[in-house]
Amino acid sequence: MKKRSHGGKKRPKVQPPVVQVDMADYGRLLVQVKERIHAAQILAFRAVNKELVALYWDIGRLITEQQVAGTRGDAVVKKLSKDLRQEFPGIAGFSWRNLFYMGQFYDTYRDWPKLQPLVAIIGWTHNLVILQRCKDPLEREFYIRMTRKFGWSKNVLIHQIDNQSYEKTLLNQTNFDKAVSPKIRAQAKLAVKDEYIFDFLELGDKHAERELQRALMGRVEDFLRAMGGLFAFVGSEFRIEVDQKEYFIDLLLYHRRLKCLVAVELKIGEFEPEFVGKMQFYLAALDDTVREEGENPSIGIILCKEKKRTIVEYALRESNKPIGVATYRIVKRLPKELKGELPTPAQIAKLLEEA
Repeated sequence: MKKRSHGGKKRPKVQPPVVQVDMADYGRLLVQVKERIHAAQILAFRAVNKELVALYWDIGRLITEQQVAGTRGDAVVKKLSKDLRQEFPGIAGFSWRNLFYMGQFYDTYRDWPKLQPLVAIIGWTHNLVILQRCKDPLEREFYIRMTRKFGWSKNVLIHQIDNQSYEKTLLNQTNFDKAVSPKIRAQAKLAVKDEYIFDFLELGDKHAERELQRALMGRVEDFLRAMGGLFAFVGSEFRIEVDQKEYFIDLLLYHRRLKCLVAVELKIGEFEPEFVGKMQFYLAALDDTVREEGENPSIGIILCKEKKRTIVEYALRESNKPIGVATYRIVKRLPKELKGELPTPAQIAKLLEEA
């Protein structure tokens, strides 16, 4: 049977309707989808990391129990490493050295139940850094919590430990106990150090404030990292106007967790009490003219080359605006002489619990 002829004409193709894409709506959609994917990736990583640390904990426990039972020495660990790598050739992490660290890991934390759930919230390599470089349980807890809170990489964590961030954070001089809301007080205390190390700058011992400011702005990423994390840069020589008169804040930052502006004043000399009055003025102006609805009151940090702790204490005593006074150094200097002034273990534990 012959097919009917249509006069040799081809049927026209039906074109799909043209749909106009609203780019603004699409942009929002794209951002939301990407954020969801990133969130899923983070959750997946945390789940895998938690299981990995739990595995290493159990292996460390078994190795330790075997050694307690009477079999000790590197020979057992080396033989176990060899057999595990033969049995699981596609799985890394079973070198004899890593197995030794697993045993040390378990042996270190088994008598500290408070720290056991915390070690699973950071990566294994981060745990090894803290295990090897920190000896005090509270110091270990501090770096575990800060690593998780600020997302420190392994190298940043090492840098923070080398610069004694634990001691310098606990020694900080602020008036936050009375000038900051209890809701964010502990976090605010952990956000301000007693001393900052700007060893990435190439400045001599004698430099002008403007030179220091320009040098910091030339290495702004390093500067924000040295400040401890979660700071965002807002402006340099940030202009505020009060009663038709201009004033300029050296550096203005924003702390994402505290949700507040942070004014930083740079002083190349020794701390003077009058610096507090000037900072109070800046913070009042920022709160009235710059702070957005829903943000917390602004915080000030006065960065000096030197300070006398008693003078700072007196200067901050009657201040009603949240201010911290810190020193900065271009080269590292470990404040061993200040270790005797650290808070008591109970005070440190309370601070970490509230953070």
